[in-house]
Amino acid sequence: MSTGRIIVLGAGVAGLGAARALTDAGTEVTVIEARDWIGGRSWTSDLWPDLPVDMGSSWIHGVTGNPVTELADRVGAARSATSYDGMAGYDAAGGTFDFEDVAREAECIVEAARDAVDDFDEDMSLKDAVERSPQWATLSPKKRRLIRLAIHTRIEHEYSGDWSRMSAWYFDDADDFEGGDVVLPGGFSQLMNHLAKGLDIQLGETVQRLDPTEGGVKLVTSKATYLADKIIVTLPLGVLKSGDITFGAPLNKKRQKSIDRLEMGLLNKCWLRFDRIFWPEDIDWIDFLANGDGHEPGIFPEFASFSGATGVPLLVGFNAAAPAETLETLDDAATAEAAMVSLRSMFGNNIPDPISYQVSRWRQDPFAQGAYSFQPVGTKAKTRRNLFGSDWDNRLIFAGEATSHDHPGTVHGALMTARAAAALI
Repeated sequence: MSTGRIIVLGAGVAGLGAARALTDAGTEVTVIEARDWIGGRSWTSDLWPDLPVDMGSSWIHGVTGNPVTELADRVGAARSATSYDGMAGYDAAGGTFDFEDVAREAECIVEAARDAVDDFDEDMSLKDAVERSPQWATLSPKKRRLIRLAIHTRIEHEYSGDWSRMSAWYFDDADDFEGGDVVLPGGFSQLMNHLAKGLDIQLGETVQRLDPTEGGVKLVTSKATYLADKIIVTLPLGVLKSGDITFGAPLNKKRQKSIDRLEMGLLNKCWLRFDRIFWPEDIDWIDFLANGDGHEPGIFPEFASFSGATGVPLLVGFNAAAPAETLETLDDAATAEAAMVSLRSMFGNNIPDPISYQVSRWRQDPFAQGAYSFQPVGTKAKTRRNLFGSDWDNRLIFAGEATSHDHPGTVHGALMTARAAAALI
């Protein structure tokens, strides 16, 4: 039976951030992590020794006043700004279209649809709101496909949920930092390693059960049993929803309702490394309008160029929501080939094959069970607030991106809740 005053569950940014804050304040902390490595969904692959790539978090969203910027400054991590100007749009015949104009029109249609829903007594999905709008009814089939593409890559990629599930009222109920977005060419693991320095982290240890005791909490893992005064839970929402962990006493009803109602979305990446650049070098984003009878987007509708940030011919293809769920059934080679089908449609059959590739599958990861959380129909503005904070008479404290009302689905949101949780100890 191991004893320890404070235990933190999870060694992602929230877990490490909470443990760092407590340790720096002189508190003894043990971190329990199921994986054999730290970082959680902010994990940098070192499969290519000369080129680290982030399989999860890639961006600091809004650098001004962002605590992750402060952390990157402390580490001395190099950063590269991402430009959203001059985004390129291609169709399946290799033709081009002005994606920025399409995105602006899509934004107007979505906002008009949401304004209409604001007058209703009940929420509805973003899909229903848009498809019921008078603006949608006037669009040609081709224009619907374009608007749907923009909604998919600008909204579903951003929030990880399918538009048929996302709340029209609350899907983007969040705040933003100013100052633009940046990537870390050296990877987010630089920040995770800095947070973890000197911490007591037990790797490869799966949480199985938590029980309240007279003076604290008993934790049973795959390797040991611990007694703690308090435990900070930073496990992903997907794990909390899965039932893989047994809570020996009921959680607060509002907290349990939040766990039940929030959903875990999906966004996956396919990194493609080439021997030369064949796409426009002056743009960071490429959006692809696939052929199709309906207006639903195809697979690999968007790519980002990391050649400017890394100095290497490097693209990353994204899939979110339904297309991402479909692609998780493919192996790495088939996934990379699916990405190449989109790229060949845009740039011709003579483009080079990738010299290497890497693929994420966050839904299949048992210690994540998705990429990050989103708000479906049935959630409220208070749903995330009810998930954050203390339970079991302040012996159990919940933190992480899903608990952040102001900044969900972000590294900085997770870090901010972690520090707030540590302050409750």
